[in-house]
Amino acid sequence: MDKEKDYSNLHRMLVLKYYWQVVRNYKIPFFIIIFCSIVGAVLDIYIPLQFLKLWNVLSTNNFDLVVKARNIIIFISMLGLVRWIFRRTVGFSNSYFQANVMAGLREQAFSYMIGHSHTFFSNNFGGSLTQKISKYARAFEKLMDRLVNDGLPLMIRAVGTIVAIYTLDPKYAYILTVFCIVFLATALIYTRFKLKYDVIAALSDTKTTGAIADSISNHSSIQLFAGQDYEKGKVGGVIQEQKKNTVFNWFLWEGLGSIQSFYFYVMEFIVFWIAIGDWRLGIMTLPVIVLIQGYLGRLTENLWSFAGIIRTFYDGFADAQEMALVLDTPYEINDVAPNKISKVKGEVVFDNITYIYENNNQKVFDNFSLKINAGDKVALVGSSGAGKSTFVRLLMRLFNLEEGRILIDGVDIASISQKNLREEIGFVPQDPVLFHRTLMENIRYGKRDATDEEVKRAAGLAHCDEFIANLPKGYDTYVGERGIKLSGGERQRVAIARAILKNAPILVLDEATSALDSESEMLIQDALHNLIEGKTVIVIAHRLSTIKGMNRIIVIHNGKIIEDGTHNELVEIEGGTYKKLWNIQAGGFEIR
Repeated sequence: MDKEKDYSNLHRMLVLKYYWQVVRNYKIPFFIIIFCSIVGAVLDIYIPLQFLKLWNVLSTNNFDLVVKARNIIIFISMLGLVRWIFRRTVGFSNSYFQANVMAGLREQAFSYMIGHSHTFFSNNFGGSLTQKISKYARAFEKLMDRLVNDGLPLMIRAVGTIVAIYTLDPKYAYILTVFCIVFLATALIYTRFKLKYDVIAALSDTKTTGAIADSISNHSSIQLFAGQDYEKGKVGGVIQEQKKNTVFNWFLWEGLGSIQSFYFYVMEFIVFWIAIGDWRLGIMTLPVIVLIQGYLGRLTENLWSFAGIIRTFYDGFADAQEMALVLDTPYEINDVAPNKISKVKGEVVFDNITYIYENNNQKVFDNFSLKINAGDKVALVGSSGAGKSTFVRLLMRLFNLEEGRILIDGVDIASISQKNLREEIGFVPQDPVLFHRTLMENIRYGKRDATDEEVKRAAGLAHCDEFIANLPKGYDTYVGERGIKLSGGERQRVAIARAILKNAPILVLDEATSALDSESEMLIQDALHNLIEGKTVIVIAHRLSTIKGMNRIIVIHNGKIIEDGTHNELVEIEGGTYKKLWNIQAGGFEIR
């Protein structure tokens, strides 16, 4: 149990650490809010004491004291005006402060999260990560609202009420002090016990969001495989689990509310039982009883909200800690004293590299070496799982090596900034994923400072202009989430246009024409022929007919090079893997 408390405290300190990194940029409005909130709470206690003076004057029925009564009213009005000014200052300052801090928190969270590795995003739902950022910022709003509007005023009013009542009759102050201590201790102990269930409820909420986002983003597969009922059951199960955790969590809060209300009844009974006795003995006046009743009502209201304050704080920290843990997770791939390379010629060397796939501890490459000269046109061939895609991801430093080095023009890519490295490599994936932005923006992503004319020229070379011309809004057409409004071939042409626009010295093509019809393929083969001139080109080949012209074909099996040569050389090797693959594709296959 102590370990759980320490763990929870550690997480809360972690949240405060990352919140403060943004809040410290707005220290002046923050301290204005705190100061004005304290002053407003003090005036809430002080003003009723002035009303007691007024009641004492009026209860004398001495009309010669009218001027004194009016002076008290004027003083009370001035205090009320001062309190109004301070409260409005809190309101406007808090609006400015929270809007800026929440924007800063979103930027902080996104800026750090987007720097995580390919593996990180592969292991997390996009919807869940999005929600973590949102909950992180919203949690601050909840925490700040509770602190300014309830938490801080509650502390001032509780202490102030006890002090004020002490000046009237000390024994009532002692009764209230004992009550407050018992009440607050019970609330703290109860809420600490309940914290783990708050965390479970928050995790359930994130899990539900991730499950829903996963199904929605794969709706095409659901429809094609008639999986609606299955998904309803699968996601429904996650929702029901969340419901169970939420109901149990809320029942616990109701239990605390029951204990608190019992305390209130006991306290009220004791105070007024004693007060009636004092009134009977003539040692307490009616105005004082009314004032104590007013203070008790205010204190009861504030203390009743104390559990809500604690609940909000724990809920807020539980919501925020998910993102705080992401912020506290070191990057898997870091730039260490990065160098910058320019005027890249394109020589690529894999020098005795070893890479182990962490998911299943499988060794993909073991002391693997390969040299690709600048300007070489190389194709990688092999069955699924041979290591072709991993080869490319290692080159682009999406994964870290276990051993060995990868060099570009003799420079270890581990000593180059990731940004600089990837600026020198153009990549056309087999299944491009586009932003839900315009076609102009999607193509320009290859060179973000390109002019409209440069974008359109690249689109023309990739034959994108042919389908763009038929769209009502042309280049200003939004392509839908992940480019869903375009066909597979159209998305691939956009990806090729990006690569043409980028014009990087090293080009990686993951079967860049596989989703195109024969006519489009012929046009784009011509565009690619112009694109690859003067570049080092690495092609991941699935359709061998597209790589016959490569000056080097490398066959990989289980992370090792088993054949290396031109097309004509490899088809002459009896029993060779490439020859078998070529004969299968050239001869086709028959469905029986």
